[in-house]
Amino acid sequence: MQQNNGLDKSQIISFAVLCLVLFGFMFYFQNKQSKEEAVKAQQQKTEQVKSVVKQTQASNINPNVTPNSIQTANLSNNELKIEFNSLGGQVSKVELAEYKAYDHKTDKADLPLYLITKNNSNYGFQFKDKTGKVINTKDLVFAPTVNGNEVTMTANCNGAVIQFIYTLLPKYTLDFKVRTQGLSKITADNKADFLWDYNVRNLEKGRAQEQSHSEFSYAFNNYKDYDYDGRTTMTEDKETLNWIGVKQQFFASVIEAKNGFTQSKGNQETIEEGEYLKKLNYEGFVQMTGSELNQDFTWYFLPLDLPLLKEYNKNFDEILPLGWSFIGWMNRGFFIPIYNFIASWGLTAGWAIFLLTILVKLILSPIMYKQHKLSAMMRVIRPEIDEVNAKFKDADPMKKQQATMEVYRKAGVNQMAGCLPALVQIPIFYALFRFFPNFIDLRGQGFWFAKDLTAYDDLIKLPFKIPFLGDHLSIFALACTIVILIYTVMTSGNMQQPQQEGMPNMKVLMYIFPITFLFFLNTSASGLSWYYFVSNAINILIILVIKYVILDEKKIHAQIQANKEKPKAEGKFQKRMREMMEKAQEQQKAQEQQRKKK
Repeated sequence: MQQNNGLDKSQIISFAVLCLVLFGFMFYFQNKQSKEEAVKAQQQKTEQVKSVVKQTQASNINPNVTPNSIQTANLSNNELKIEFNSLGGQVSKVELAEYKAYDHKTDKADLPLYLITKNNSNYGFQFKDKTGKVINTKDLVFAPTVNGNEVTMTANCNGAVIQFIYTLLPKYTLDFKVRTQGLSKITADNKADFLWDYNVRNLEKGRAQEQSHSEFSYAFNNYKDYDYDGRTTMTEDKETLNWIGVKQQFFASVIEAKNGFTQSKGNQETIEEGEYLKKLNYEGFVQMTGSELNQDFTWYFLPLDLPLLKEYNKNFDEILPLGWSFIGWMNRGFFIPIYNFIASWGLTAGWAIFLLTILVKLILSPIMYKQHKLSAMMRVIRPEIDEVNAKFKDADPMKKQQATMEVYRKAGVNQMAGCLPALVQIPIFYALFRFFPNFIDLRGQGFWFAKDLTAYDDLIKLPFKIPFLGDHLSIFALACTIVILIYTVMTSGNMQQPQQEGMPNMKVLMYIFPITFLFFLNTSASGLSWYYFVSNAINILIILVIKYVILDEKKIHAQIQANKEKPKAEGKFQKRMREMMEKAQEQQKAQEQQRKKK
């Protein structure tokens, strides 16, 4: 048999023909598929327009509208890039050029920041014609004309001319004028219904945190009063709103009506997952004169930067949720100016917070000194308190309490003095709780493993979700929790254990508190966790310095003994407590006598 060591000529020719046929089929089907995809994309692009065209034709509104008449126009400056769509004559895209949005895929803030895009905002004016049919400018197709920094949108509605005139101005401002001519021929209404639907886009890392900060904001009473609404519905039927806005964590979209919105109402719905956080709908009325709609409005697409907000003089600074009354004053008058001053030295945000923490501790140091001195005095008289507890172990609890208070009174120890530092730190804590997640200067500022101090750090990612904790562990939150536990162990030694059955063990409660704090801090701003880590670490150092350097327990013991020998005047609080206990004792004796008689 002859052995074939290769391919003959006919096999080579057959293989070449087969390859050509295969490549031909591949090219044909690939070209056909690409054409089909292009046609499909064009169909999807025009489907929405056609549906609106059908609605307008069914309503006898501008029946000559065609899909090809849908156009866009653009305006831009150093702050805003705005796109307008002729369908409805609306703002269809708003980009803040100086800011970036967080990308969950890359874990970086490197996406263009769009407040409005992909039809997440939709607004228009609605009224009825003389036959009762509803006309909405959302359904009209406008013709755009661009002239410098101005776009004029013109639509024809059954012979009436409607114009939207937009002018892009500095400071994130878009002037918006509405002008009509001949509208009175087709409607008899004296007011138009302004409808605004807005889906809040997820722009930040912490979804839950940003979602909780997304809500309606509005001003009334000639810009003097401000209110917000984060509930499911909002109703302001008695007030004339000067402006209405949708606030997010660091940005806001606001529309101002020069003559105000009346009979305002709205609702909002939380979106659990996806690109959007909340769905908000607003409705308010604007006046028409002689059935013509000629009103002036202004759009603002704002970063919530406090100095910028104050420049408008329209109460915009209230949009920034820095806290009410004294809390807000602390943030506006102390924490923000002090932080900006420290940051002006060229320090990174994390070290600026570190120095801010030290400054706060120095201011509070006299109060902290009194607290730790009281703690040392409590340690010195602990043997005497134990003697009282042993002596009145089986006695009336009231008598034991009176004896205990007598020991404190003779030693010159005021237990209420220990409550003062805790009371002082409550407003500071709440002010900082508002400061860190809302201060735009910290947005995107990283420190060590935290990429953004206004959001949580998630270096430790979990393969599963833990209820109330999430799918990650924040290192700053963990470190803060550990330091608080150490501080609790060091300060809980003087706490008395409950002597009666059923009374809670305060030591156990104090140890549980830092653990529950972890659940709160794990999804909060890492800047807040870093502040409290530093703060409690300084507390531990203060305790050690006071205990081993400043305070001498022997001298304190001698002072207490001297206080005992001096006649000690009874204070008002102590007198009131003694009288209350005596009265309670008398009532208890009276009840026991009644039981014996029965």
